[in-house]
Amino acid sequence: MTKTVRYAAVAAKLLLLALLLAALIWPDLSGIKGKASTARLTVYPIGALVLPLWWWIRGRKGAFPWAADLLMTLPWLIDLLGNRLDLFDTVGWWDDAMHFVLWALLTWGVLLAFAPPGLSRPLTVLVALGFGTTAAVVWEIGEYVAFVRSSPELHTAYTDTLGDLALGTLGALLAGLIVGHARGAGTKSPSPSNL
Repeated sequence: MTKTVRYAAVAAKLLLLALLLAALIWPDLSGIKGKASTARLTVYPIGALVLPLWWWIRGRKGAFPWAADLLMTLPWLIDLLGNRLDLFDTVGWWDDAMHFVLWALLTWGVLLAFAPPGLSRPLTVLVALGFGTTAAVVWEIGEYVAFVRSSPELHTAYTDTLGDLALGTLGALLAGLIVGHARGAGTKSPSPSNL
């Protein structure tokens, strides 16, 4: 299962890179034109490379956490792919689902990569909420500054932002409960491959 997760993580990074390059070469086809494309083209690769860089800077101690890497790459890939396929603007529930699912995946990956294995269930959930909620707030501020304040979405932005924050927080809570439960049950490494 570890090889499968490793291959999936590498494939996710390669697909993300391909979509980012395509957005640079053909911006009109990217689905992110007018949606803070410059910020996305900067932030997404950083988000996908945080864990590998951290692991490398720390001297490559221990085995590379492939499951965490996959979970921390998927949100950027899925968001970019969803924009490329125009799902955010054509599928009514897509944006809400993505705020829940993508924050759950990102928070799950962050917990696997950075939360100490001996952390109790309640503290794991609190760390998940602290990270996930803060990240959701930072994301919404970034969206507002980058494109919402000058877009036709401004008149519905307040309600949308509140919903996005609630769904992102619930996604983070779910990730905390999953990791906390797996760790409390004595699972060595709570990753997608052993839940």
